[in-house]
Amino acid sequence: MDKFVIEGRNKLQGEVGVLGVKNGILPLIAASILADKGKTVIKNVPDFRDVATLSKILCQMGVEINYNRESRVIEIDCGSINKFTAPYDLVKQMRASFLVVGPLLARFHQAEISLPGGCAIGARSVNMHIDALKVLGAKITQEEGFIVAKADNLRGSVFHFDFPTHTGTENIMTAACLSRGITTLVNASCEPEVIDLARFLNKMGAKIEGAGTPFMTIEGVSRLSAVEHEAMPSRIETAFFFAAAAISRGELIVKNTILSNLGIVVEKMRQMGIKISDLGNQRVLVKATGRLRPVNFTTWPYPGFPTDFQPQMMALVSVANGTSIVKETVFENRLMHVQEYNRLGANIRARLDEAVVNGVSYLKGAPVMASDLQAGAGLILMALAAEGKSVIDRVYHIDRGYERIEEKLASVGASIYRFNPTKEEKKNE
Repeated sequence: MDKFVIEGRNKLQGEVGVLGVKNGILPLIAASILADKGKTVIKNVPDFRDVATLSKILCQMGVEINYNRESRVIEIDCGSINKFTAPYDLVKQMRASFLVVGPLLARFHQAEISLPGGCAIGARSVNMHIDALKVLGAKITQEEGFIVAKADNLRGSVFHFDFPTHTGTENIMTAACLSRGITTLVNASCEPEVIDLARFLNKMGAKIEGAGTPFMTIEGVSRLSAVEHEAMPSRIETAFFFAAAAISRGELIVKNTILSNLGIVVEKMRQMGIKISDLGNQRVLVKATGRLRPVNFTTWPYPGFPTDFQPQMMALVSVANGTSIVKETVFENRLMHVQEYNRLGANIRARLDEAVVNGVSYLKGAPVMASDLQAGAGLILMALAAEGKSVIDRVYHIDRGYERIEEKLASVGASIYRFNPTKEEKKNE
């Protein structure tokens, strides 16, 4: 099992580029099922584990997929789909696999999928997905751990989300595209990735209005066509590199950045004393030369502070000059990284959904373990700031959403490399 070995206290300097966003690319790949003819081409697709997993699920359904790692382009031909089941051995690896249900129901009137897995950061129920699909006319049952969905014809309706969910919004958007009549989504997710999916679907011939607002309408059409589309850059990876520059007291130019998508993250970082300068042409200069200031933040659906950046922001306030309060309102288990941060010398007390972070001036390298994707990214930041060597285990979590992150960091001055003890042992036999 791969590990990262990091020697901390190196200032990062140079330029680094941001790639496509995992949480935006997976819905695009799933939505390609709606095209009954031609090849869907998606550009700026990093070599993520989750992309490979979703590709395997689609291949088992009869989809023809070709991914070019060098050009980061994926081509998807869904004209030959002949199976409508997503198996447990693949679905258990990531929750986003449930996104195939909406497109399969819309085009083929049937779908069967194992209850999904993914990072162990909370219940993340798919109940709202199911409730919304039922409102559109689907008949859904649970049989031996599988969700079985059928619909003669989906029909437009009105659905109110109890809580803005981006995967729930995306699933219902795709289902409604081929339904009869108009679907109205109330309290829909406003995330940039939802807006990008709407752009993609409208290119295919859908009629979606209001994406990026809590009120969205989808007028059903009879068919959709394959298109080309470039995935938007990841706002979470962008923020990660901002944080890497700051926690190392270095200076980075981050390329392929849509600064407006970061919203409150940029505001909170600036409050900490991090200098963030827009250079134009999607290039941003980030630097922090002194001790960071503490800041309080609460996670909330977009445009609130993103839960996916909470662990990385907690890493920053761990070395700030004062006390910060972190409140997690989205996922009930998303403070599992606190114990690992404390192993590196942080002073954090967590109770239920809140953490009190007393900033320290010194972190010490230690062996730690990633509990989920973004917690792993936070551990990288902590290790970059720590004196001595840190070893991060279970980096397969990190690989789910960051493409060869160790190579990018090494290119701007970090002392980091990937290590597989088992492979090394075999090499030395």
